Amino acid sequence: MKAAAEQAARVLLIEDEENLAAGIRFNLEAEGLEVDWIGDGEAALERIRDPRYQLVILDVMLPGVDGFTLCEEARRSGVDTPVLFLTAKAGVDDRIRGLEAGGDDYLAKPFHLTELLLRVQAILRRRSWRAVETAPDVVRFGGNHFDFTAFAGASWDGKNQQLTQKEAMILKALAEQEGEVVSREDILDRVWGYEAFPSSRTIDNFVLRLRKRFEPDPERPRHFHTVRGVGYRFTLDTD
Repeated sequence: MKAAAEQAARVLLIEDEENLAAGIRFNLEAEGLEVDWIGDGEAALERIRDPRYQLVILDVMLPGVDGFTLCEEARRSGVDTPVLFLTAKAGVDDRIRGLEAGGDDYLAKPFHLTELLLRVQAILRRRSWRAVETAPDVVRFGGNHFDFTAFAGASWDGKNQQLTQKEAMILKALAEQEGEVVSREDILDRVWGYEAFPSSRTIDNFVLRLRKRFEPDPERPRHFHTVRGVGYRFTLDTD
């Protein structure tokens, strides 16, 4: 993964277990990344807003402020840096809680460092993928518009919409194949990009969130259509 081939990506590691943090930092730096470490949630709130970071690795159980709250506060203040949660809470509900807090990935403790490195690699690769001009920088549909370069836009009712990286990437994956059926497997491969995929329920929850943001009636979607047993189809307008 040698990120130092061009310019080293900078990672903020927020983890209160010093020995674990030291091991993670050592291995990430061996891969050519620059790593800053902090062990307290309250002190991390300002650091996470630093735009120089390309990834935040965030423990959930922190002194001061827990990781979920920290991520929520960062998202509310406009931070779009990808967040990879590390936590001993491995239940489905906890994973969903992490995604709803604005996280982009979730790795349960204990974990293999190889898997962590693969996930870090995938996240950094996806940051460059969003700039590929296979879809327009701005997509407009049914009174909505969204700018992929800013992870921000507005919905049909005038509300500002700030998406997480995962939400934006799923929208982009669907918009690139507008009018075509995109399978859940294709979305998983495109957005997560490694073998330890989340469940299809995760994809469904993300699409539900996109509907709530951009559909006048999420129960009767005009743009994000479910193709039962296969995946989803995105259409710009149905008028």
